[in-house]
Amino acid sequence: MQAQAFERLRNQGRPVLITGHTGFKGTWLTLLLESHGFEVSGISLNPEPESLYERLNRRGHIQEHFLDIRDFQSLEGAVLSINPSVVFHLAAQPLVLESYADPLGTFETNVMGTANLLESISGLKERSYVVAVTTDKVYENTENSRKYKESDKLQGKDPYSASKVGTESVVTAWDNMWRQNSSHRICSARAGNVIGGGDYSKDRLVPDIIRALKNKTEVLVRNPKSTRPWQHVLDPLLGYIYAADAMINGVDVRHVNFGPTEDSLSVEKLIQLAKEELGDQISFTVSQNETLEKLESGLLDLDSTLAKSILGWTPKWNQEKAIRRTFSWWTEVLNNGLSPLEACKTDISDLNGSC
Repeated sequence: MQAQAFERLRNQGRPVLITGHTGFKGTWLTLLLESHGFEVSGISLNPEPESLYERLNRRGHIQEHFLDIRDFQSLEGAVLSINPSVVFHLAAQPLVLESYADPLGTFETNVMGTANLLESISGLKERSYVVAVTTDKVYENTENSRKYKESDKLQGKDPYSASKVGTESVVTAWDNMWRQNSSHRICSARAGNVIGGGDYSKDRLVPDIIRALKNKTEVLVRNPKSTRPWQHVLDPLLGYIYAADAMINGVDVRHVNFGPTEDSLSVEKLIQLAKEELGDQISFTVSQNETLEKLESGLLDLDSTLAKSILGWTPKWNQEKAIRRTFSWWTEVLNNGLSPLEACKTDISDLNGSC
């Protein structure tokens, strides 16, 4: 099925567009599509200095436009020039704590940036299929152990999650408009906590562990009892591709979860696995900042039954393997001299081989 999905996307005969292509997920998605022979274009802000994009020296490898998706005129011009058949919309302000520092910027990027993109796509004469990536945090979090389904109530309790609920509303609005007067199609993809080699974002646990490893400092852990649906970045990316393929095949998919099949693992469990993979090179301390701890959700889990039933998607790697592969990526790159590109190619090859 995996090979067939890639083939049907290629047969659309026009480029695939990734917004946010310089980000962590965008860089991995570009590599995954390139490994299957796609012509990829990108729209993004300039990359962060220590990002995976920079580590791989990606600049100039694809047609790319560096712009802010809040700038409608620039964005529309880029979209029309690319004329994509499939769009993976990853561009966003993705950090919960950053959203408290800049709530207006978060809403402008995540809500109006998405509206700008979809209105730009409306100007395309040929049909496009859009996968708009939101988050598992769009659901009203009741802090219990149940897994959230696509039909559950959406509600954000912080600027980030609220902005992503707003993004979902934008997706629904354009979906309704397109079904009335256009052939374009869109679905939203809600993924769990994505990890993988090369992520160096601030205020995320795995990158915090790697920074502490490099700088020989302690890792500050905010909520050790919290649970998250951890998954290797390649698994939801493959799900996004399956979602695009389903729309091409006429399947009516509008919102879909991508998460582990087993129950979410705790932060404590991730730390245990980190110690097993990294040894005694790193130490942890629990934050005593109660205000900071309360800014994030405690229990979080996703039900991905719909993705399995209508897309044929299940994660290739379970949570423990995803966590171990992530730390193994960094060990090979930092300690054993493997290039970041080769480390990425190894993971992609292993994922392709596990289908």
